[in-house]
Amino acid sequence: MFNTEKLATLAILGSLVINTAYAEDKSAALVNGVSIPQSRIDLRVNVAAQQGQPDTPELRKAIREDMINLEVLSQEAAKLGLGKDPEVTQQLELARQSVLANAFVQDYVQKHPFSDDTLKQEYEKLKANVGTKEYKARHILVETETEAKAIIAQLGKKAKFEKLAEKSKDAGSAEHGGELDWAVPGNFVPPFASAMVALKKGEYTKEPVESQFGWHVIKLDDVRELKVPTFDEFKPQLLQRMQQQMVQNAISELRDKAKIE
Repeated sequence: MFNTEKLATLAILGSLVINTAYAEDKSAALVNGVSIPQSRIDLRVNVAAQQGQPDTPELRKAIREDMINLEVLSQEAAKLGLGKDPEVTQQLELARQSVLANAFVQDYVQKHPFSDDTLKQEYEKLKANVGTKEYKARHILVETETEAKAIIAQLGKKAKFEKLAEKSKDAGSAEHGGELDWAVPGNFVPPFASAMVALKKGEYTKEPVESQFGWHVIKLDDVRELKVPTFDEFKPQLLQRMQQQMVQNAISELRDKAKIE
């Protein structure tokens, strides 16, 4: 469920969760007398289904063959004593920790659900922050205020903004005449956003705009009403975002309580 960098390993290893009912489970295959429980196959099928694969006989057969291969290989590795190799031992311990950590995350999320009212409050807050309009702008970024003023002077003499943008420090937009994608003001640093929203369509800043990146000359190409997704459309993404933040907070609290030397 979680795709943040800190939790990526947990998601990858989620399919390894140990089922305590294996001992009672019927066998899907026997490999040198060792049973591969049917529930282990079912677990792999469920993981595949969560990734969008349909539960088909072909999928189950492929997973069963894969599990047999894993059992054959792990048995042979054990015979060769590879389980005692220090590096392998560390990898097994990391896998164990990751499975347990993933189990904690899933359990924590289930025990701390978000109500629709809470999600709607967060939705309204986010909607208010992004505003009602989005802007399509261009800019030229230079090192000094003097350079920026020189560019503004050239624009005053009918120089083409797109041509002057070739001098921009922002290489990505310089290749496209300084053009930036449609965006809400909150996507820009405050000085840039303030100057941009003060412009009318077709206007450019008559004074250089300073930010932590340098000095900007900004031109506003267009403005349009922002199409905000409905609550129901945004709900899955919002829920995941809030769950991720909640888990990160839980991890921070556990770290604060832990004795780390």
